[in-house]
Amino acid sequence: MSYNSYGGYNTYREVGVKTASQGKLVVMLYEGAVSHLKDAVNMIDDENKIAAHNIEKFGIHIQKTQDIITELQVSLDMEKGGEIAQNLMALYIYFNKELLTASIKHDRGKLKFILNLLDQLRDSWTNAANTQANNTVKMTVDRPTISITG
Repeated sequence: MSYNSYGGYNTYREVGVKTASQGKLVVMLYEGAVSHLKDAVNMIDDENKIAAHNIEKFGIHIQKTQDIITELQVSLDMEKGGEIAQNLMALYIYFNKELLTASIKHDRGKLKFILNLLDQLRDSWTNAANTQANNTVKMTVDRPTISITG
């Protein structure tokens, strides 16, 4: 099996997941949801129809998007997260409800709307994760050193 086969890529991805910070893991989940939803949206034509050979793939992409959103939902810490966690929970419930309705009706507009919101959330989490990573590095670098030699 060559490196370009799934074996090498899956190993690389698994190591990335195991070594990622919590913020980066959330970003990775959003990236997956955005990617799958984009693929689903691209399978719907301007008349809200899906080619017969794409119906199963469309359903798989929608299901994977819903699975990722559910994973984001169950990972919320409602006690520590306060109002932000409550708002995210409401959004995730809304997303899954709308995805179900939009997938049944093949409503490209509704799916694009959800995609846009997920894209914005991903960007926000990316900024937050990068800010947190930069602050951690900055704290380490800016920390004064103590000399005991006088």
